Amino acid sequence: MATLKKAKGPSMIETFQEFKETKNIDRTTLVSVLEESFRNVIAKMFGSDENYDVIVNPDKGDFEIHRNRIVVADGEVQDENKEIALSEAQKIEPDYEIGEEVSEEVEFQKFGRRAILNLRQTLASKILELEHDSLYQKYKDKVGQIVSAEVYQIWKREVLLIDDEGNELHLPKSEQIPADNYHKGETIRAIVKEVQNENNNPRIILSRTSNLFLERLLEAEVPEINDGLITIRRIARMPGERAKVAVESYDDRIDPVGACVGVRGSRVHGIVREMCNENIDVINFSNNTQLFIQRALSPAKVTSITLNPEEHKAEVYLQPEEVSLAIGKGGLNIKLASMLTEYTIDVFRVVNENEADEDIYLDEFADEIDQWIIDSIKAIGLDTAKSVLKAPREMLIEKADLEEETVDHVIEVLKAEFE
Repeated sequence: MATLKKAKGPSMIETFQEFKETKNIDRTTLVSVLEESFRNVIAKMFGSDENYDVIVNPDKGDFEIHRNRIVVADGEVQDENKEIALSEAQKIEPDYEIGEEVSEEVEFQKFGRRAILNLRQTLASKILELEHDSLYQKYKDKVGQIVSAEVYQIWKREVLLIDDEGNELHLPKSEQIPADNYHKGETIRAIVKEVQNENNNPRIILSRTSNLFLERLLEAEVPEINDGLITIRRIARMPGERAKVAVESYDDRIDPVGACVGVRGSRVHGIVREMCNENIDVINFSNNTQLFIQRALSPAKVTSITLNPEEHKAEVYLQPEEVSLAIGKGGLNIKLASMLTEYTIDVFRVVNENEADEDIYLDEFADEIDQWIIDSIKAIGLDTAKSVLKAPREMLIEKADLEEETVDHVIEVLKAEFE
């Protein structure tokens, strides 16, 4: 059986072997693709490839194509692709008779330049399809895992990264920690958030703001978590600013908070640095909702809590000096506590007995405060002057959606009434 190789340059198989080494597609698959591509071109030319044998020799780096035709009497050939005249067949082998099958090797190059061009296009398309499928399968299995990649291009809306195999990964602006500052060529870590695959064109989306990113970092730094001795029950994050993590251990001998923080914060220090100095509060999880809310509001000390489980709301009462601690700078502490406990938390100052003067409904201040402002405050459950004065200023700004100057004016008017 004769063997045909390309007259010039490396053989096709050698070419695809080189491609395989750079694109991580196995040789067996490439051989299959090559055979299929030849058959597709043949089918387009002759309407069918059923009477062709395509043989790829990966070890030798060459290929063979054989066409099989039935011998018919001279002058009765109706399909030259599937039939051969007796006289033509006997030129190949004198013993051929009518009805026998003739198998002969053909040179693909003789199909013409268009066929060769068609083959190259078909191969390029199939190789690209294989490459995309390989990339999709690889990263689909990595969703939820941390990967490292090199910054390749920095754009306004996203950062383009390249992994160690040259694959493109995308870190959108929305998935970046606000304080992140990237430089081309540096290596960064992020979690694989999702793998989109529209029209078989994989797009790998990374995230550094996901709660799962912090969880995976903790698993890597705290052996007890990785070993299953400590469980991360909940995480609440304001990326780049602060995070609260609720942990639990089923072994009484293990202090889950101490194990996660480490001696003098040694275990969380690297994580804090990785997340642009995002402070991490680690607390003990509890199925006792009141206790859990109390811990979540740390470092504030709670006096009492009233729960509304049906609406997932909690009224928390604190001494006046504890209110600002519970709310935190910019309302950050109470926001994270609400996210962590999945309860809407309203903070109130404890009323002392000497403050038990007669209260006044807000509507009575309509001559000094615009009615729409009164309505906005009443909409968050504060109907009287004292209830407003007891409520934290930050809560009035945020929940009643009022400007700081407006809130300050309201407080000034109400205070003046009691003075």
